[in-house]
Amino acid sequence: MVVGQLADAYADLDLGAFDLGFFEDGVQVRRSLAACWDVSFERAAPVRPFRRPKGGKSFAGWYFCATTGEHIGYESWLERDRLILLDADLQVTGVGSQPFWLHWHDGQRRRRHAPDYFVRLMDGRGRVVDVRAADRVDEAAAEAFASTERACRAVDWEFVRAGVPDPVLMANMRWLSRYRRRRCLRQDVADRLVEAFSEPRPLRLGAAGAGDPLMVLPVLFHLLWSGVLVTDVASRLLGSDSMVHTARGR
Repeated sequence: MVVGQLADAYADLDLGAFDLGFFEDGVQVRRSLAACWDVSFERAAPVRPFRRPKGGKSFAGWYFCATTGEHIGYESWLERDRLILLDADLQVTGVGSQPFWLHWHDGQRRRRHAPDYFVRLMDGRGRVVDVRAADRVDEAAAEAFASTERACRAVDWEFVRAGVPDPVLMANMRWLSRYRRRRCLRQDVADRLVEAFSEPRPLRLGAAGAGDPLMVLPVLFHLLWSGVLVTDVASRLLGSDSMVHTARGR
């Protein structure tokens, strides 16, 4: 058997090894992975409530996603941070929180796992995201993630186990996320900023050339969030001297 045929055979085996439980028209259903891989899970209702453990360090809540215009649930600050990064990703068009139960048998007992997020990408691909810091991945979690990755591979979804993001990147993205809503956009100011940053220049200098900073800065941060303007958010904290320019190709 050639390599491609062998891979197809394993994919077929995995398709038969998993079921998904999810809400359809308000009713929870359970179907084989092969029968429901094309469901729009980015729009699915969560399959379980968001937990708020007593005395724990986790904090559940709802995040308003500018990409979808809807609130999406999370169960920890780490999950909330991942939502911010997904919301800012220009390749992401949809996000669903805990969209299904993945059911399988591990050879000894029945197992199930609800991934944290299902993401729809601009090119139509699906991505399943589990959020867990590396030092909190115990044996049971590692097995659940490995099984989830197998299921994703069988239907050509991506699988990502997302850990703790870089602290500088995350500090910048938390700040910019405050300006993610469309109400921060004034088109006349935005046009002046795009012109001001047609060539790289320091943030404060370009903003000052576009008008009153109290009016201009919220628009500037919105344009940075939405990718119209670009600066280095990965290696240093945003500041007055951050070099800003328009996104290439715009």
